[in-house]
Amino acid sequence: MDNWKEEISSEYIDLISGFAFKSKNFHSEQIEGTLPVIKIKNVANGDVNFDSVVYHSYDESLIKYELGKGDVLIAMTGNHPQAKSQVVGDVSKYKLDSKSLLNQRVGKIVAKENADLDFIYYLFKNKETHNYLANQSSGSANQANISKKNILSLDLNFPPLPEQKAIAEVLSSIDDKIDLLHRQNKTLEAMAETLFRQWFVEEADESWEDGTLSDLIEVKYGKDHKKLLEGEVPVYGSGGIMRYAEKALYEKESVLIPRKGSLNNVIYINETFWTVDTMFYSIMKKPNIAKFIFQFVKKIDLAAMNVGSAVPSMTTKVLNSMPLLIPSDDFFENFENAVTPWYDKMAFNTNQIQTLTNLRDTLLPKLMSGEVRIKMN
Repeated sequence: MDNWKEEISSEYIDLISGFAFKSKNFHSEQIEGTLPVIKIKNVANGDVNFDSVVYHSYDESLIKYELGKGDVLIAMTGNHPQAKSQVVGDVSKYKLDSKSLLNQRVGKIVAKENADLDFIYYLFKNKETHNYLANQSSGSANQANISKKNILSLDLNFPPLPEQKAIAEVLSSIDDKIDLLHRQNKTLEAMAETLFRQWFVEEADESWEDGTLSDLIEVKYGKDHKKLLEGEVPVYGSGGIMRYAEKALYEKESVLIPRKGSLNNVIYINETFWTVDTMFYSIMKKPNIAKFIFQFVKKIDLAAMNVGSAVPSMTTKVLNSMPLLIPSDDFFENFENAVTPWYDKMAFNTNQIQTLTNLRDTLLPKLMSGEVRIKMN
């Protein structure tokens, strides 16, 4: 690291703070002359998304706050580090093709001439940098805040620009492969959804038997996981995998349905698993139906069937009473045979994503500390 320099971050980057848009001027849908507004919730836990996004009219006075593909954003408000998710200081990359606007408490990192923006993204993605920055935060127990000064006053190690670019290229190539596999899975899932809709909705036969979901599955409660030792069995909550444990709750194909929280996050699973008590898991009463059940439940807006008050909730009674038409066993088998190759490919891709993610997360701190060096020409 003889040619690396420990310098203050402001020597390499600047920061544009978002604009304080007024909520009364927001539109719930995009109309001509408006752009999406990127808020804290749209940069949390990963790359920028348009989930529940709002829109605001655009004119040249807002050009400073315009976002485009490749921009790097940082959450200036969020959770304290112990929360583990949506932590203040999380960085995200804007990978969307369409333009949008930067809201207050979201910062846009701008690289100076001596810095590579992709390298800066990974530098702030590095846990050591992120944890230090997050621990500079102020605010209440429920909300942490960092300032522009916090971000621009970090003491960090910077390699020369050519090495910055080389490091970023290695890490970006891994992330590009991960993104490609995610896109493939979305395409495969869309193909399965289309076939389900065609066979079981558009071409449904009136001669099929009237039934309810309880005719096909048994809905079971998940269990608490806090006393389980670490292992290799995934533990699922309504947000996905929470941790890995040494014990399994169920070892067959199943569909996981949230009982509390994000009710629409239905999960298909075909591996040994544990699921927590805020999730239901399902036991199939017939062969060849799990993928059908997944598609059937997923197309229903469970959030609209919420029976909770402060916390969105679902019950076995609501699930069991869902009406559906039940075709012959041969029809289920034909659907199973048609979509199984797609699901197998998605499972393979998911394993590849996990392998590549582990590789990236192992390399990242080593590259940022100079423990692993990129051979320069």
